[in-house]
Order: sequence, then C-alpha cells, then structure tokens
Amino acid sequence: MESLTRKFILFVATILIVTGTAIAETEKSNVNVSASTPHPDANDDTICKEDGLMLSVWQPQHGISLGDRFARGAVYFFALFYLFIGVSIVSDRFMAAIEVITSKEKEVKVKKSNGEVQIVVVRVWNETVANLTLMALGSSAPEILLSVIEMFAKKFKAGDLGPGTIVGSAAYNLFVIIAICVLVIPNGEVRKIKHLRVFFVTATWSVFAYIWLYLILDVISPNVVDIWEGFVTFLMFPATVITAYIADRRLLIYKYIGKRYRMNKRGVMVQTEASEQTLEMNNHLDDNFKALEENAMTEEVKEFEDSRREYITTLKELRKKYPQHDLEQLEIMAQEQILNKGPKSRAFYRIQATRKMMGSGNIMRKISERAQSDLSEVKAELQRVDVIDQTDDGHACKVYFEPGHYTVMESVGDFELRVVRRGDLSLLVTVDFETEDGSAEAGSDYIGKKGTLVFPPGVDEQRFRIEVIDDDVFEQDEHFYVRLSNVSDNATLSTPKVATVMILDDDHGGIFAFTSKDHEIVESVGTFELKVQRYSGARGKVIIPYWTEDGTAKSGKDYESMRGELVFENNEIEQVIPLVILEEGSYEKDVLFYVNIGEPQMVGAQQIEEAEAKAPEDLTEEDKMALLGKPKNGDIIRAQLRIKESKEFKNTVDKLVQRANASILIGTSSWKEQFVEALTVNPGDDDGGDENDGNDDEPSTPSCMDYIMHFLTLFWKIIFAFIPPTDFYGGYLCFVISILCIGIVTAIIGDVASHFGCTLGIKDSVTAIVFVALGTSIPDTFASKVAAIQDKYADASVGNVTGSNAVNVFLGIGLAWTMAAIYHRSGGGEFRVETGNLAFSVTIFCTEACIAILILLARRSPAIGGELGGPRAMKYITATALIGLWLIYLIASSLEAYGVIKFGKNA
Repeated sequence: MESLTRKFILFVATILIVTGTAIAETEKSNVNVSASTPHPDANDDTICKEDGLMLSVWQPQHGISLGDRFARGAVYFFALFYLFIGVSIVSDRFMAAIEVITSKEKEVKVKKSNGEVQIVVVRVWNETVANLTLMALGSSAPEILLSVIEMFAKKFKAGDLGPGTIVGSAAYNLFVIIAICVLVIPNGEVRKIKHLRVFFVTATWSVFAYIWLYLILDVISPNVVDIWEGFVTFLMFPATVITAYIADRRLLIYKYIGKRYRMNKRGVMVQTEASEQTLEMNNHLDDNFKALEENAMTEEVKEFEDSRREYITTLKELRKKYPQHDLEQLEIMAQEQILNKGPKSRAFYRIQATRKMMGSGNIMRKISERAQSDLSEVKAELQRVDVIDQTDDGHACKVYFEPGHYTVMESVGDFELRVVRRGDLSLLVTVDFETEDGSAEAGSDYIGKKGTLVFPPGVDEQRFRIEVIDDDVFEQDEHFYVRLSNVSDNATLSTPKVATVMILDDDHGGIFAFTSKDHEIVESVGTFELKVQRYSGARGKVIIPYWTEDGTAKSGKDYESMRGELVFENNEIEQVIPLVILEEGSYEKDVLFYVNIGEPQMVGAQQIEEAEAKAPEDLTEEDKMALLGKPKNGDIIRAQLRIKESKEFKNTVDKLVQRANASILIGTSSWKEQFVEALTVNPGDDDGGDENDGNDDEPSTPSCMDYIMHFLTLFWKIIFAFIPPTDFYGGYLCFVISILCIGIVTAIIGDVASHFGCTLGIKDSVTAIVFVALGTSIPDTFASKVAAIQDKYADASVGNVTGSNAVNVFLGIGLAWTMAAIYHRSGGGEFRVETGNLAFSVTIFCTEACIAILILLARRSPAIGGELGGPRAMKYITATALIGLWLIYLIASSLEAYGVIKFGKNA
C-alpha cells in the first residue's frame, strides 16, 4: 500500500502542476487583455460573475491580488473537502435505507425430490436490478444531482460542471478504482466476476452511453439537444436494467446457453460458463443440491442453498480446528464467518468505508455481537415453536386412550386401562367403552366388558380394569381391542380411540425380535435404546447375544461399536440395547448401521437340552412339548438404524442462514441509536480482511486518527442523525429525507466548486474532472477496496463500476437535458450545448474504456485467472496501465480545455 500512496502523491503533484499552469496561462491572458482594453474585468476568468444557487460570490471581485486569490482558493478548497465529507456521511444514511429496502425477504416453499416441503427465505429484490437502480443511485447520487441542480442554477442553460463530473467520475471509477482493487488482493489470489453475462451487458451499455453522448453533441444535432434526444437518453436507463435482468435470469436467448455448476475449494456451488468442466459431486449434500436444481428452483433459492452449504462447510472446518468447543460456540463462530465473508451489497461496503474513514468504527465489529444474539434468538424462537405446537388447539376437549397399546402376561389376572381428556376440563364429559375380539376371544382368553366412563368437571382421567384368563396350554400370543365411542357433544374423540391389548403366552420360552426393522434417530439423541421384545411366552431365563455392524455409518465416527448379551429373566418381556450415537453437527445427515441378535439360549433348561440330544423318533410327548417351548428368534433379528441430522441443528442452520443479512448490521431502529452512534468514537480496523474465527477477544481502542476524524465530522454526524431511522416505514422515509439532504449539500458543492474554479482561473470542465469527480468518488474507492479484499467475487468491486457509469449518464444527463430541452422548446427556443471540452473528454474516455475492458477480459485467461489479483508482476502491470490511462485522460482533457490541444471545429 505504500507504493499506492506514493502514486497518489505523484498524482496530486501532477494536478497541482496542471492547476498552476492554468493559472499562469490565465494571468498572461489577463495581462494581454489589460494592455488592449480599458475594461480588463470583462474578460477576466478569475472574476466570478454569477451567484450560485445557494451561495453568493465572495465580494469584492475586483482589484484582488494574486495572494488574496490563492487564499480564497484555499478556503474554497477546504470547504469543498468538508462538504465532500458531509455528502459522504449523508450518503451513508441514504445507502443504509437502500440496503434495508433491497434486503426485503419473502418465504418460498421448495419441494424436494423426497416429497419434503422446505421453506426458505429469499430476497424480494433481484440483485442485478437492485445494483442498477437503487444501489447505483445511492452510489452516484451526488454526481447525478449535481448535474440536475446545475441546470436549475443556470436557469436551464448548459453547464460544464455537472456533465464534466459525470464523465470524470466514470473515468476515475473505471481506471483508478479498478487499479486499486487489482493491487490490494493478496499475492497469488484472484477475484473473478461471478455474473459475467451481466458484466458484459453493463460494460456494453457503459461504453455506448458515452458514444451516444458524443453522437447527440456533435453528430445528430451539433450543439443542440432536442427533446427526443434527452428523452431517449433517459429511456436507456430502464433499457439497461431490463437487459441486465434478462442476462441475469437467463431469459430469451440466454436460456439456450449452457449453464453448469462446479464446486469451489470451500465446497460452495458456483456457476460457470458452458465451456468449463463440471467437477463431480461426491456426497449426499451435492445429490440434494442436484435434486433441488432438477425441481426448477429459482436463482434466489439456489443462493439460499449456497449460503446454507457454506455455513455447514464452515462449521465442519471449525469443528476440526477447535475440537474443544461445544456446538453452540461453534455455531456462533460459524455465523460470524458467514456474516464476515458472505455476499454483501455495494451499499454495505460503501457504508463500511465511510464509517471507518469518519471515525464511526468498523461495521464488521458488530458481527460477533450479532452472531451471538442471532443464535440466542433462534434457539428461543425454536423453543417457542415447540411450545406452540404442543399447545395448539388446547381449548377443545379431546378424549383418548393413554397409552394406546398394552402388553400383559397371560397370568396377569387383571390389568388397568387409562382414558384421559385434554383441553377444557370445566364440563361434564361421558364416553362409552367396549371390548372387541381380535385373535383373542372373549370368554376363553379374557372377560369381555363394556361400560361408560364419566369425567366430572376438573377431572382429566378415568381408569377401568379387564380380566385375562390363564390356562396351561401353549399357544401363540393373542390380542384384542377396547374401543371408545359415544362421547358427549361437548368433546371429541382423538387418536388413539382404540386400545390394543396383547396377551403374551407365558408357557413358552419366548420368541425374540426387534420391535421394528427400521429405526430413524437423530444424531443429537446421545443414547438410543433399541428395544428387543419377547413374545409368545416368557418362561425361564434367556440370554441373547447382540452386536453392531457398520453400514454407511462408521463406528467411532457416527456411533460407538458394541457387542454383548441381553439377559431376560423369567416373565421379563422387554430389554434394550443402549446404542451411543456420536454427534458431529452435520446438516442433512443420512447414514446407516445395523444391529444383530443371535440365537437365544435358555439358562438351566435341562429338559430342553436332553430333548435336543435325542433322535426325533425317540422324543416323548414331554420332550416335544419342551422343544415347542424352546426360545427362538422371530422374523426381525437385524435392525437397520438410520442416523439423521438433528432437527434442532437443521432448523438452527436454516434460521441462521436466513439471518445472514448485512442490512441488519447497518440499519437503525431509533433516533436514540443514531445519536449514540454519532457521538461515539469507535475503532476502525485496517480492512477487515482477516477472517474472524472467534478467537480474537482483545478489545481494541480508537486510534488518534479515529478521534481526529470523529471530531472533524461531528457536525455532519449530528445534523444527519435527525434523518428518520431505517426501520421507519421499511426504510422509505429515510430514503426520501436522505436524498433531499444530499441534494442540498450537492447544491452547495456545485456553488463552491464553481467559485473555487473561477477564483483560481480554472475552467469548470477541469474543476469537474479533477476535483469534484475525485471528491465524490473517494467513498466508492474505499468501498471497492474493502469489497475486493472481503468478497469472494469481483462483482461488488468491478461489476458495479460499469453499471454505475452507464446509469450516471442516463439519469444525470438524460434527466437534466430532457427538462432543459422541454423548458426551451416551450419558450420557442432550443437547448444549446456547446460541444467543446465535453465531446473531447467523452471521446478520450470511450477509447480508453474499451482498452480497460479488454485488459480485464484478458486477465480471465488461465495465466491469471480473474479480473483482480493474480501474480505480483501482473498486478502491477495492470494497475500501472489503468492509472496511466486515467492520467492521459486528465492531462489531455485539461490541455484541450485551455486550447493547447485542438479538437473538432477548433482543430
């Protein structure tokens, strides 16, 4: 950066030389005029002849010495500097409103391939449309308003300051800002434009805008601007937005152009051109992404999936890096990194740059605090949702069995069933019950029963008993039902309204099996109890061996391997295998492992052992009965367990990804918050380029420069703290008031700049491209620099430059010239715009802009790999070429303004 600073010092020296030369030429001209005319002031360029729209000229204007003129010039210069600070601060508020407006979100339902419906939150505003409309307006509001206000100040006559500032700002943005962005990328790294189609469209419009400007100035109707020319210029603004939107959404011809995706080094899906190869995606997350793609997801939903994938990848990396941290700490750290390096708008970077310059602190310092509060709010919200789900429809009275399934031994005698009611307990409720046969029959296996249960007010449960008949005959397990019916009108029956009663024959050693073949568990369960059931008898003590087996889930990573034995005591019908599930915080996890049980062995069953040793023909009736009662395995002796992601973790990821919205960091909710920010000195980091791993706990203090800039800008901060907060009326009130304030400050800037130029003998066209364009573009310079470092793509730092340059002409010049042309036509005249320096400046800029764009496209070759960064030597070659183009533009335009270079009819 030191070399970059030296280049700026060299540039400032060059400007001073040009300015000094201009003053000297003016002085010589004034001397010659004085010798030939008795009225020297009539042609003196250092006489400010007209008052400005907001400021009158500094009197007296006659008989001023050279020293006085320099002193006045210095006062105007520092006033300009201070006004540029003011317009930057109010633009900060304007951009915050724009960020809040364009960050509005909506819920979109997405149906996955497995039928699951997922709700994701996406932006209402298309990113390209936002960048070319409100974002471009916010970034270039001073230049656009200066052109419009100058037209009013000069009573609808053409001026040089507004159009010159627009062209000069375009040159500075395209050459200097991109040169700085190329340099600040760390050696070996590159930043590439993601939306290349949009860049091509906006780059074409940005060059055509200035070609069109030259055509209406010097070709179509020289020195005259007709209404249709101004109106067509203005209509090119929506044309730019529409064509860029078509390119972004792949409409019309673009839908026939191939589109592929690849995975970058962080596992993030990124769009590539059709000629690039698609890398193979090897995990289930990628399969899910493919499924979502096949379901015709919108671009916004894909962006949501990208963000969520990045969050998961970040969380996995942090688990490896900080294994000692618990999941909640890692979630906070992951949210910090997502907010830190996630996609941000040009408004965010502009506001961040302005606040750091003005001693208002670095927005990125809010990230840690915001991440922690996000996680707390998400956890609380999920808990509230759980409570709401559990208490839904709590006012209706519902009657049902609890539980709905009973398993009893044949020898139990009788047992109790429980019926409960939930909801309104203030009324008397009655309900009938009656037994129904299944495989068990009333009279031989149980005693049938029916009756009515009465729930008095305030009573929430009733019980009744049913008797089971015991016999000594070996038989299969049997079941019967108990059904609820005829509930009173003030209540309803709910599930389960039928209870199933399983009678286990206890004259058999038992059949052993898992209760279900497939089990789905969440990874956060900790210990999962896998049930092994004993049915068709429960006589004797039985030992069952069991063991786990890997599938796609691996022991030691997803679960703990186990091998052991279950012991069923006499009349014991259920045991559990305690499986330990290891939680790794995976999103959309889906892995399998298996648990097997072996042959059951009865302990102390001597008769069975003797019967097994005999030949079949030697078995007695007692031996046959003993073998029939031998314990054995049932149908399900191998259970498949599917480990899924924790729903809480999954929901937390979804909620946090939805909250990764930069507008939260820069918006304000109250006047109190704005005044506290205005009066507080906050530290600013260098660039915020280092990623925050959550490990930096050392609080930083404001530097000396932070204090200096804070007190220097305190006036502006307090004045603009009166602008309504962005939370009022969705940011629109802040938007309107801010643009009015920008207009007022810009009008003063126009007057001061004009007085500054005429005091020192500098033409308005030179003042515009050298001083005003530079002053209004300083915040954009720092914003693009930070965006280039922090963003993973070059769109926020490079792609927006071309769009902004086009919008400046279409709005700033198209709107102003249309109004002026209508005004003059209504009076029977015509709106005259002298070709002069503007046409020459536009010609130089268009030629050099084509060269600059070709340089950027050439840098996408494999040798460099992107528009920004790359090998050290190539960075400096590119930056030198771009800054050289800008200096050529400045010097050539200045020399032409003073007649040193002849152009057009003056050649």
